[in-house]
Amino acid sequence: QVQLVESGGGLVQAGGSLRLSCAASGRTFSSFAMGWFRQAPGKEREFVAGISMSGGRTYYADSVKGRFTISRDNAKNTVYLQMNSLKPEDTAVYYCAAKAGPYSGIIPAYDYWGQGTQVTVSS
Repeated sequence: QVQLVESGGGLVQAGGSLRLSCAASGRTFSSFAMGWFRQAPGKEREFVAGISMSGGRTYYADSVKGRFTISRDNAKNTVYLQMNSLKPEDTAVYYCAAKAGPYSGIIPAYDYWGQGTQVTVSS
C-alpha cells in the first residue's frame, strides 16, 4: 500500500510561480519512479513531468519545458514540481503518481495516484 498526498496548489496570476509537493508513505520511496500529470475540465489527463528512482533523470512534456522543474528528496519521501512563468492554460488539477521500478511516461504504467491539487492561473 502506497499513499500519495499532493499539496501546494492554489490561485496565482499569469507569470507567477507555484511549487507543488507530493508526500509518499507506506513503502520505500526510493524504489518508485514518480510522475506529475494534470487534467483540465473536459480534457484527458496528460503527462507533465517524470523523474527516475534516483532523481538522476527527468522528463518533461513539450508544453512545460523550460518553465517547470521536477525534483525529489528521497530522505523526505517527497517529490516536487516547481512551476514558473505560469500561463492560464496551465490551469488544471495536478496529480502525482508512483510506479514501482523504472521510469515510464505511460499513464497506465502508474500504480498509485494522489487525490490531486487544483492549480488556477488567472490572466
